[in-house]
Amino acid sequence: MPFFWESVEVGKSNMNMYISMPSGAGPSPGVVVIHHAVGVDQFTRDMADRLADEGYAAVAPDLFHRMDESTTADGSTRREHLSDPDIEADINAAVELLRNRPDVSGESLGIIGFCMGGRVVWLGAAVNGYFKAAVPYYGGNIMVPWGAAARTPFERTSEINCPILFHFGEEDPNPSQDDMSTLDAELTRLGKPHEFFTYPDAGHGFMNHAGQSYRPVAAEASWPRTLAFFAKYLKG
Repeated sequence: MPFFWESVEVGKSNMNMYISMPSGAGPSPGVVVIHHAVGVDQFTRDMADRLADEGYAAVAPDLFHRMDESTTADGSTRREHLSDPDIEADINAAVELLRNRPDVSGESLGIIGFCMGGRVVWLGAAVNGYFKAAVPYYGGNIMVPWGAAARTPFERTSEINCPILFHFGEEDPNPSQDDMSTLDAELTRLGKPHEFFTYPDAGHGFMNHAGQSYRPVAAEASWPRTLAFFAKYLKG
């Protein structure tokens, strides 16, 4: 399973992307992997590798590429400096990288993300029509705009044109179970295909095997569902 980094220019900044490719000549379906608030760390790379092991070309773009040490000198976090219009550009760049590879099936693309990445998945499913499946893991703040955004991801739900599989922790305050009900109701109202799963005794970050919030029962239950979902819409 080959893995490597590539860089593309987005908005006059070089965005690094971790790429993990399945063995074989392809073409393979592709998945954009959106990192959590820590960035493209070992957990994010591990998730990309796990997808590559299942036959997907996985690319994890670094959404923090416009920032440096001075960005957070005031004590703020990098996530606080993200802007939805910039994120849209980054998602589109990752999609184009996959679509331009001869070993990737550019018409069979999915997106998955964790924590803040789950929120970005919702946005990405709305702004990029190439996605055929979207999997947010405990994505909070979907009802909140970031940066210069004119609308929240929630307000763009009508633009989503692919099925969504959303994983929630029952003990997670953001997204809460009330948030889940709101998201479910909006997708249902708009006739958007979706599946929601809630995992008991699990909170935010339950999938992160390197973190204190890791819950193996929830993680091991959610992953086969994710793989089955991607197989249905990207390999079927």
